[in-house]
Amino acid sequence: MKRTAPRSTLRKIIKKHKPQLRLAANADLLVHLNFLLFLHRLAEEARTNAFENKSKIIKPEHTISAAKVILKKSRG
Repeated sequence: MKRTAPRSTLRKIIKKHKPQLRLAANADLLVHLNFLLFLHRLAEEARTNAFENKSKIIKPEHTISAAKVILKKSRG
């Protein structure tokens, strides 16, 4: 069974933060996909950090350092 994106929840969150925006029909799906891509990049970077530290388990410090790197790259 596949889970679908929580479309109504995403639309409510976006409208709450930016009520003046007019959203296209698929804008919430694009936000959800962007979130999934970010999580994938975060997991890959954390896995790389854990591997470099010769750890078999991804620890919180691996994830935190990965988040700093990814957020710095995504600022553009």
